[in-house]
Amino acid sequence: MSLTGLIPTDVSLNAAIAICAIAFVSGTARGFSGFGSALIFMPLASSMAAPQLVAAVLLIIDFIAALPLIPNAWKQADRKATSVMVFGALIGVPIGTYFLSRLDPVTTRWIISGFVFALLVLLLSGWRYRGKDHAAISIGIGGLSGFCSGLAQTGGPPIVGYWLGRPVASVIARANILLFFAASDFFSAVSYSLTGLITSDAIRFSLLVGPVYAVGVLIGAQLFGRASETLFRTICYALIAAAVLIGLPALDGLLR
Repeated sequence: MSLTGLIPTDVSLNAAIAICAIAFVSGTARGFSGFGSALIFMPLASSMAAPQLVAAVLLIIDFIAALPLIPNAWKQADRKATSVMVFGALIGVPIGTYFLSRLDPVTTRWIISGFVFALLVLLLSGWRYRGKDHAAISIGIGGLSGFCSGLAQTGGPPIVGYWLGRPVASVIARANILLFFAASDFFSAVSYSLTGLITSDAIRFSLLVGPVYAVGVLIGAQLFGRASETLFRTICYALIAAAVLIGLPALDGLLR
């Protein structure tokens, strides 16, 4: 099969090339911070192809490309704290997937933009939760992240916002994020398969976009080893801020 044969019939060649370029940038963000791929990929790619298609493609390529990062994350993560959040994702992912299969794309994007904007305001306010860890809070955050992942593969902000607010080293925070999304991606894969969102078009297209994305992930992982604690957190905040601006449907006429 030729490379053009991997492109869905309703996606132009120019759009496919642009989506590959976006995948490289979003993969680099994912490899560096442990999240951020969907915040970059989904708003831009969904303006060139159906959100259901690009969400399924991102799920497939992200799940595969992130596998090499899991062994180190397993060693470095706070596995007990992460497992509680994973339980929340088990509840939230199917609900988000249901809405993805039912809502129109613009409504979906407004919902995601609202979540991300609220988180950004909270982070920039300087408020941090300094109390003890509570299972209900962790499950709620994991559930919200799972919902966003099922809806548009954008579950990063709730999890990242929580871990950046905790007094933990960036290495542990990143490992927790990676481990959480390994489980969340698995739940999404099952949920997307049961609802028919993972199609033959999505699988074929992922064979074209996936290698480009994987190269970005590897480059991002190498960059993380050279970053300071301050730089890591600054870039994470910048990714969240970019998600708010890029994802706003009201700016489609200007940005897209």
